[in-house]
Amino acid sequence: MAMNPFLGIFLHFIGGVAAGSFYVPFAKIKRWSWESYWLIFNLLAYVVMPWVVALAMVPETLTVLANSDLRAILTLYGLGVIWGIGGLVFGLSLRYLGMGLGMSVSLGVCAAVGTLIPPLCEGKAEKLLTTASGLTVLLGVAVCLAGIAVCGYAGIRKQREVDEKDKTDGVKEFALLKGFVVAVIAGVTSAAMSFGIDIYGKPVGAVAVALRVADVYQNIPVLIPLMVGNFTSNLVLCLILNVKNRSLGDYVAGSPGRLAANYFFAALAGVIGYQEFFWYGMGTTKLGEYQFSSWSIHLAFVIIISNLWGIFLKEWKGIQRTTWRFVWVGIALLILCTIIIGAGNYLAEYNKVPAPPSLAAE
Repeated sequence: MAMNPFLGIFLHFIGGVAAGSFYVPFAKIKRWSWESYWLIFNLLAYVVMPWVVALAMVPETLTVLANSDLRAILTLYGLGVIWGIGGLVFGLSLRYLGMGLGMSVSLGVCAAVGTLIPPLCEGKAEKLLTTASGLTVLLGVAVCLAGIAVCGYAGIRKQREVDEKDKTDGVKEFALLKGFVVAVIAGVTSAAMSFGIDIYGKPVGAVAVALRVADVYQNIPVLIPLMVGNFTSNLVLCLILNVKNRSLGDYVAGSPGRLAANYFFAALAGVIGYQEFFWYGMGTTKLGEYQFSSWSIHLAFVIIISNLWGIFLKEWKGIQRTTWRFVWVGIALLILCTIIIGAGNYLAEYNKVPAPPSLAAE
């Protein structure tokens, strides 16, 4: 498998743009309850798009899944269910905290759990602590967490500084305490997606490679059981909320024009949302031995893009100049972390290159 850390970072950047942007079309949806448009989003992002893309780009997908160990498929499905619960709660964190602060808190927890657990499970902890490349990657992860913390602190300052009208102009249901609780829960459970691809999806990816699927596409079939599990939990919970809130009529009530627009924007969010995982899955294949660092790189880009959207949508309206500095310092740290982690992965690959015969003899 050809490693190219900086290409992997670029692929994660594209995925980060998608992940940081998928929520934007929801603002165009009118007179639908949250659970209604969230369900349509999930249908497109986690069922329709994974199968369409897989069958188009990896025609061997059904063969890959049929020849994979059933326990691996079921494990991926179970992790998808957990990830789906995290995604549902994550949607609530955006609802209560807005895109900038909601993503910063949720993804900060998610980055720590999803990045550090896989190498511990795979027995790589010692190498991380005893090699220059490993220490460089850990430094990048630490800078990533610092950037997330700074962005989160900026959000806390925002809550103290802006008046109630400005809060609700950007986030109509702003609730700091409730938002932080659901954001932490979302961060822990959403890390199941990282475990799925970086640990439990490897046997399925190996089957794909054995069937001569290009290395860069090997995770596309892996995404299917993960995403079906995700959709399962979202389907159940959204339908419960539809019944509880008497919002089942959202799917058919209203003028044809409004219905069409609502379905379009919810579906558009789903198409954009799927791109996050599509590009993430390809990016991990290019980061070699320390591919678990993909999670930090990916989430750093997600937070950068989501905060830029938050600024554009005036979620930071009314904050003081000092708070603006924290926003930009946090974004700068997140950009720096991707450079450091990329350098660490490059060092790992460089050290694997055999020395020329003349140097080896010396």
